[in-house]
Amino acid sequence: MMSHPVVLITGGLTGIGRATALAFAREGARVVVSGRRNDAGMALAVELRALGAEAEFVGADVRRESEVQALVERTVKQFGHIDIAVNNAGTEGMPGPVTDQSAESYTATFDTNVLGVLLSMKHELRVMQPQGSGSIVNISSTMGSRGAPNASLYTASKHAVEGLTKSAALEAAAFGVRVNAIAPGPVETAMLDRFTGSAERKAGMVAGIPLKRAGKPDELADAILFVASDKASFITGQIISVNGGRTAA
Repeated sequence: MMSHPVVLITGGLTGIGRATALAFAREGARVVVSGRRNDAGMALAVELRALGAEAEFVGADVRRESEVQALVERTVKQFGHIDIAVNNAGTEGMPGPVTDQSAESYTATFDTNVLGVLLSMKHELRVMQPQGSGSIVNISSTMGSRGAPNASLYTASKHAVEGLTKSAALEAAAFGVRVNAIAPGPVETAMLDRFTGSAERKAGMVAGIPLKRAGKPDELADAILFVASDKASFITGQIISVNGGRTAA
């Protein structure tokens, strides 16, 4: 990894985002974490600084363009540029069959998972492309490339994230900027617990993973650090699965 990169992470307060922020901090990065809960964000910034990193929390809702733009501008004002952006903010939406979905549940899912990624990349690329360098990592899902019953909107939103990732990568390549996505399988997070809804359903999902366990947030963070780094300098426009073998068959 480059020396002391400037890293911006949306949805950085819990789960994969939090693990990624901690991992970058341990590597000496300068980290800006964002989310909607100020108390948790400020506490995480203190934790990151305790690891020796320069770190800031900036509250932002990725569904609101003015807040995304302000987040990016504040990062640049603080550190001068952005080397890496991890667009992790997401929601599981409302599980249930297609026949139970509504315009409201669609909007609630897509505004965060798709519009949030679009707006984040829009303003991140407006900084990175003139720099002639940068790496963006979006967070998709195993469900970004296959179907899943009772998860139609989440699945559709992650398909959209993968399409956005590939299209942005083709646009950004001419500027020396890379755009990729990590597609996690089930990971031990609060979102997985909410999505499965019960210990029995969670166990059933984990049973379908060849490695017979859910992933750990730190394992996803390690994959994100690699894809974001100069060690992956010839990788762009790719969806990289980190799922314990779930999509091997």
